[in-house]
Amino acid sequence: MGYELIAAVDLGSNSFRLQIGRVLDDQIYPLDSLKEPVRLASGLTEAKLLDVAAQQRALDALRRFGERLRGFAPEAVRAVATNTLRVAKNATAFLPHAEAALGFPIEIIGGREEARLIYVGAAHSLPHSTQQRLVVDIGGGSTEFIIGRQVEPLLMESLYMGCVSYTLRFFPDGRVDKKRLREAELAAAREIDTIASDYRRFGWKEAIGSSGTARAIADLLELNDLNPGRASGISRAGLERLRTLMIRAGSADGMNLEGLRTDRLPVLPGGIAIMSAVFDELGIEHMAYADGALRLGVLYDLLGRFHHHDMRDATVLQFMRRYQVDRPQAARVEGTALAILGQLIDVGAPEHEVDVAFLTWAARLHEIGISIAHSGFHKHGAYIITFADMPGFSKKDQARLALLVLGQRGKLEKLTAMPPADSTWRLVFCLRLAALLHRARDDQAVPVFRATQGASGFQFELPADWLAANPLTSSALGDETQAWQRVGLPLRVRRRAPEALAG
Repeated sequence: MGYELIAAVDLGSNSFRLQIGRVLDDQIYPLDSLKEPVRLASGLTEAKLLDVAAQQRALDALRRFGERLRGFAPEAVRAVATNTLRVAKNATAFLPHAEAALGFPIEIIGGREEARLIYVGAAHSLPHSTQQRLVVDIGGGSTEFIIGRQVEPLLMESLYMGCVSYTLRFFPDGRVDKKRLREAELAAAREIDTIASDYRRFGWKEAIGSSGTARAIADLLELNDLNPGRASGISRAGLERLRTLMIRAGSADGMNLEGLRTDRLPVLPGGIAIMSAVFDELGIEHMAYADGALRLGVLYDLLGRFHHHDMRDATVLQFMRRYQVDRPQAARVEGTALAILGQLIDVGAPEHEVDVAFLTWAARLHEIGISIAHSGFHKHGAYIITFADMPGFSKKDQARLALLVLGQRGKLEKLTAMPPADSTWRLVFCLRLAALLHRARDDQAVPVFRATQGASGFQFELPADWLAANPLTSSALGDETQAWQRVGLPLRVRRRAPEALAG
């Protein structure tokens, strides 16, 4: 399935942005964009709570975006939230209001997933090159560093420093002097120092800046001839001249420079401090600018899903290799779990596409915890999926996948925070029954079965003679009925004649 128009929404720490693209021949052409200077990070209290004023600014912006997106199919829109909502302790409570205002789901993505998407966007906006590139994206609350080749990111990191957070921390009244600027640069240098040696060892031929801070600095240097020889982009000498001008002026808005945008002024000191530290710590002499960043990366990632090049599939395969999954066993469980699901819903219907994908991924990864220990492996697996960097997966995706892996065995009470009507219960049922039927880990075919789901629970029918010949499985199914009974979703296992099931 494909769409002519697709959209990306970026809930950044400084600005919220909407990008609409038109898809032609697997390429995305910008069609419309909106920007709202929400300054979300400025509303983050010392207790890491998003204050009421920042929440209201965010909701107002999202309602305006929602109006522009009316008529878009849910599958054609992807909204992602970055650092401020990653760290805000009340993000979970705020998110439903934000989704209602926008009219679409919002994913809070991890730092390295943000880095991956930034690189994909930057790479698609740059001339083709086979050399390794370093992309640096200074956002409102975090800064991403990525080394990649062509459109593939190879090394990714996200550091907790941004133009909004650093401006609030070091320049709260807007005043800039040499001491304050140096303190901000040293703080950024300490953060960058944690990754600098690895990045220099990996190496790159060209440094690229993306997003608002890099563009603002590049524009100031170019429009005011601060780069030597009127070079484009950001040069070390030009950046040093800009620092000097800001210190002399005593503030960002005191500089009498062409291209000094009012929306960027409040966060420029923090951005310049971080950029200066980036140049010093990584030994950069010149940085070019890329128009594409997170939003374009989100659009291309969305386009890949339409063409069945979902990054999440690649990530699952990578995890299977990393954690040495028993592939034949994973395939057995996957096949049976999907067969059970196919008796409960129409797995070919578009509205069930997401559930089918999650059950597939869960079956493939259900035993990754064995790489740590067989005892409690479902808990180890859930932990890995919850906290690992999983390219393509949002934090919400990872939480749901972890829930499935955790729920594959043991008590079901650990899942009772889910509403009874949540479709995840159905997926848990399919995964548990499939794992139970393949406990022998051999290629013996499972018997003919019939699965149904009613308003109050599940029913699973098996041949009576097969159950009699497999007392261990029969006993396990008895335990299973008790497990489901305890959470108020009864499972009834029925013994039937084989011919009755075949019909």
